[in-house]
Amino acid sequence: MLSQSQVDFYRENGFCVVDGMFDSELVEKARSVVDGLLSFADLASVAEAEPEDGSKARRIWAPTSRDELFAGIAQDTRLLDAVEQLIGPDIVLQYSKLNVKPPRVGSVVEWHQDFAFYPHTNTDLVATLIYLDDATRENACLRVVAGSHRHGLFKHESGGHFVGKVSSPAQVGLEDSAITDCEGSAGSVVFIHPLLLHSSEKNLSDMYRRVFIPSYRAADALPIYYGPHAAHNEPTAKVVRGSASRAVRGEAGLWQLPIAQAEFNSLYQIQEGSHVSDGTKSSTGYFSHEEGTEGTATATM
Repeated sequence: MLSQSQVDFYRENGFCVVDGMFDSELVEKARSVVDGLLSFADLASVAEAEPEDGSKARRIWAPTSRDELFAGIAQDTRLLDAVEQLIGPDIVLQYSKLNVKPPRVGSVVEWHQDFAFYPHTNTDLVATLIYLDDATRENACLRVVAGSHRHGLFKHESGGHFVGKVSSPAQVGLEDSAITDCEGSAGSVVFIHPLLLHSSEKNLSDMYRRVFIPSYRAADALPIYYGPHAAHNEPTAKVVRGSASRAVRGEAGLWQLPIAQAEFNSLYQIQEGSHVSDGTKSSTGYFSHEEGTEGTATATM
């Protein structure tokens, strides 16, 4: 459970770092599971590979569906108690992923807001980043712009197409002085608001940086835009606390829809532009412009 000061910090800054929520024994078990998943002969069946070294992964897809340990962590009472304090008593586990930054590799994640990728009827969503290794600036811990969630949804576009990033905090009128490194020991958890601008750099250290990310939403928050991304996540989204909602709560705003120039398989792919250059069709995908269409799509609540 979070203290009131931690809840207040989250409301004001859009994030909160909680040290030592999970003990070293559980973290070690989680790392062993990661090693097992990445030992599969067909790595592409469970993970997205690093472009610099195809033998190394940068993301494991849906770890809660691949091993009961991660499914259990995502429904751990300690975690859900904190999530309830932030988004309310009726909680849906929306999706999960596990980002891996191998030593001296580790793809860059450009500045972005999660809500840009999956706009919902309201912003009562929270991503929880559970560090499986000590995370420092040296091995590319999460970086955030404190308070950026209070500025609405920024355009993640170029040339009229969704590109999944903004070039810098300054581009959207934010001060570099608000950039914060979310360092934490293994077992620590970072809670982030869906409108918080965040990023992470390349891992230049000799240490791994692995982070398990179960993401949650209030039961009355539903996808505005049911493209292939929502279609991929929704069948496995489930209530993990409280009950399902028979109503949808709308939050006023103008939300850009993630309509890209071509289908893309992941945040990495669209930020790097490889969804256009390599002709790869999406396996988990998002909606894309049909050939010859132009313009920006929005949803108004």
